Amino acid sequence: MADPVIEVRDLGRTFGTRAVLQGISFTVDKGETLIIMGGSGCGKSTLLRHIIGALKPSCGSIRIFGEDIGVMTPDEFDALRLRFGMNFQFGALLQSLTVGENVALPLIENSQVDPAIVDLVVQMKLELVGLTGFEHFKPSEISGGMRKRVGLARAVALDPELLFSDEPTSGLDPIMTAVIDQLTLDLTRKLDMTAVIVTHDMTSAFRIGTKIIMLGAGERAGTIIAEGTPDEIRNHPDPEVQQFIKGEPDGPVPLRLASGDYIGGLLDPGRRKHIDS
Repeated sequence: MADPVIEVRDLGRTFGTRAVLQGISFTVDKGETLIIMGGSGCGKSTLLRHIIGALKPSCGSIRIFGEDIGVMTPDEFDALRLRFGMNFQFGALLQSLTVGENVALPLIENSQVDPAIVDLVVQMKLELVGLTGFEHFKPSEISGGMRKRVGLARAVALDPELLFSDEPTSGLDPIMTAVIDQLTLDLTRKLDMTAVIVTHDMTSAFRIGTKIIMLGAGERAGTIIAEGTPDEIRNHPDPEVQQFIKGEPDGPVPLRLASGDYIGGLLDPGRRKHIDS
């Protein structure tokens, strides 16, 4: 069998005395779309930042395409970065550049191709995400959903083997969420990409994921509490997993209020008065 595209082993990260990631281990094989899910503050985005090399782990290792990124020189890691694309949560488009210039940026910065070829590639990538003819618009002149698609086009500008995406559908309506999900499916298949996607949108997770890991909350925050196919996660016996995927307020993870009290079950009059005040 071929080596995994990504291999994370016993990854841990602490900030001061707080353990944010603990004992994280998983692999991603070629062609898989891995979903990293969990509640707010569970460590999803922190884990993604470690995988792309933006943060260094306190312990453990990360291998991408068989290479241990923890021992790479900056030049070696820069070369590795050319093999993956990053789609940021809010697009992260440069407002001073046009849509076309944003998509062209990876090509201009990392290749020596003729400007005419750059323009052709930009048109091709925008066509892939359904934005033909929008090259000369500024990001402020298009909708939030369109900005998400521009970010996706830029992420695949260099035809990467691996795509990372952080909350690609956050803030979008259900129809546009479905559009982004379908684009992700189409691009990973057409370009033969492996993908790692952070999301808390259950509809998206089950629609596009081939493998899912879930990080826990509370005392289990920063640890993997479930891993498997979408069907295995749907039927997972862990009550926290079921509460999360069903969006239930009552369960092992209560909803904490600013006052420090919890919503979950009936509140006695004394606690209710305290919360209402």
